[in-house]
Amino acid sequence: MAIFTSPIAKRRWHNFKANKRGYWSAILFAILFVLTLCAELIANDKPLLVQFDGGFYTPVITTYTEQDFGGEFEIAADYRDPYIADLINENGWMLWPPIRFSYDTINYDVEGPVPSAPTAENWLGTDDQGRDVMARVIYGFRISVLFGLSLTIIGSIVGILLGACMGFFGGLVDLLGQRVVEIWRSLPGLYVLIIITSFLAPSFLTLLIAMALFAWLSLIDVVRAEFLRARNFDHVKAARALGVSDGVIMLRHVLPNAMIATITFMPFILSGAITSLTSLDFLGFGLPPGSPSLGELVAQGKNNLQAPWLGFSAFFSLASILILLTFVGEAVRDAFDPRKAAPPPPKQVGPEAKKLAEQQAQKAAPAAEVATQ
Repeated sequence: MAIFTSPIAKRRWHNFKANKRGYWSAILFAILFVLTLCAELIANDKPLLVQFDGGFYTPVITTYTEQDFGGEFEIAADYRDPYIADLINENGWMLWPPIRFSYDTINYDVEGPVPSAPTAENWLGTDDQGRDVMARVIYGFRISVLFGLSLTIIGSIVGILLGACMGFFGGLVDLLGQRVVEIWRSLPGLYVLIIITSFLAPSFLTLLIAMALFAWLSLIDVVRAEFLRARNFDHVKAARALGVSDGVIMLRHVLPNAMIATITFMPFILSGAITSLTSLDFLGFGLPPGSPSLGELVAQGKNNLQAPWLGFSAFFSLASILILLTFVGEAVRDAFDPRKAAPPPPKQVGPEAKKLAEQQAQKAAPAAEVATQ
């Protein structure tokens, strides 16, 4: 807790807030991410709450059968089925989310061929399979950000560990590490990912592991340079002379200095991870078919030029994510840059301090008049 209350942390927070564009971008991005985490409460083909025959049911949480609502079959209730809806409405009511479609719900009542244009029921229209585009954008936003955060965390941990060992120990460890990094970096990452994902069963986890093989390369050079510089500091040499172990020195004395340069890269690494996932989904080597993906929506927009709402929805969703993350990254970079210090906030002067200042000014006025005479 002392880290967040230190004068340096307060100065950095003040510098971050001084960048209004980045500060409000971070707030807007956090609001959108929190809303998409509750996507099931915003876009779903199940009611949030059902009151039937004096009892309350939560279909979003629990799966109920048709027999629970007076139906004939012991199968999961389809609340969009007019038969089930009439049974429930005769003896109760249903509370629906704002969007009555999930990401995989097909709207069989759409008029005309699909993809269909935006309507009051489908706010952004439907895709080429009759699924609601707005619901797929909401779920796609969530899965893109969660994937990007997971990949950023895994890549940062691996990159920081390897860069720290190379920079702190130097010598043969650094030499071998640089050769491995050069060989690994020379591999065409996108083609290797396509080859790996082509023979593995597509899933969130396998795609995350495959992309994590190259995600650590973005931070290793920065961390290595910081550890090379910080290992010669006087306090690090003093800690060695006192017999402190290398692990404690790296963790307590060197890593905090290296994290300053590392944190500034985090928003840009996150935006790069989201872009990589979108690229693989666009090419058909990403998430499993049917998953809510912004890249798959981009591909649908390319294949259905007669339905511009598909391309526009995907474009504005991706552009919003990347622009917000870019602005946040610029604000974080300014916050940790000592050369870009924002002016301190004005101090709030209380009534007692104002009265004391006026009394001192009145006492000083006669002395000033005598001095002038």
